Amino acid sequence: MASVISTVTLSNILLILLLSGCSANAQLSANFYANSCPNLQTIAHNAMTQAVNREERIGASILCLFFHDCFVNGCDASILLDDTSTFTGEKNAVPNRNSARGYAVIDTIKSNVEAGCNATVSCADILPLAARDGVVLGGPTWQVLLGRRDARTASQSAANNQIPSPFANLAALTSSFSAKGLCARDLTALSGGHTIGLARCTTFRSRIYNDTNINANFAATRRANCPATGGDNNLAPLDTLTSTRFDNNHYRDLVAQRGLLHSDQELFNEGSQDALVQTYSNNPATFSADFAAAMVRMGNISPLIGTSGENRRNCRVVN
Repeated sequence: MASVISTVTLSNILLILLLSGCSANAQLSANFYANSCPNLQTIAHNAMTQAVNREERIGASILCLFFHDCFVNGCDASILLDDTSTFTGEKNAVPNRNSARGYAVIDTIKSNVEAGCNATVSCADILPLAARDGVVLGGPTWQVLLGRRDARTASQSAANNQIPSPFANLAALTSSFSAKGLCARDLTALSGGHTIGLARCTTFRSRIYNDTNINANFAATRRANCPATGGDNNLAPLDTLTSTRFDNNHYRDLVAQRGLLHSDQELFNEGSQDALVQTYSNNPATFSADFAAAMVRMGNISPLIGTSGENRRNCRVVN
């Protein structure tokens, strides 16, 4: 089925949040750089489009990068900081090591932005723009709220403890999202990001060998490329049919017990999110709207604003 392409305005998103019972944080502004860097959106969009044209998977990688950044002390670009002899960042935390990728794409966008608007735009604002523009393969678009500043520090321990695990159950997932001010509807909508991209064998091995709420043929297919031991970095698509197109097939997979990750299948496992998963599986427009709203809410997790933090000239190191 073809994906639904949906343009979601900020007013639409705020209405969706109101009706869903999820609150919105209005500290940021869609027009933050209107005067200081009016071409920002075009610069970021063009660079991200080129990156996706080179490698379709990169959109999913940048989406994941933004998610992992926001869940660790807020959306502050801390995930982009490299380790040094005197500094330990988040890149080698368990959820990020051998998994988080796309840093060079962010470097390219930052370089292009710096060429047009020197020392003006934060890396923490480039990440959500890149995440949105990486969902160009049939997905929704939305107004990204801007005005974040960059962290001067990072926390590997927080990354190890606060990023939701692919092995988590529904209660743990709901709790981790709630701790960030996100509701259960946000959790289920954001899981739809797994309609694109790939996962490493180590993240789904226990599901395909041990879980009982899994389609037998699906499990057998995945075992062929993910042995019981070894092959940790072997990859499989998160979406069985359209892993390079942003659509609602992820939820159809869940209804058919073909969720690749244990944490994803928990959203359709005789629990509180079953009805919403069914809705998304049948109504791509509802999913697109909810996903866009949830992305705005996630981007509002504890941003550094005003004089807090800094605008890094190089996203990998503090000024």
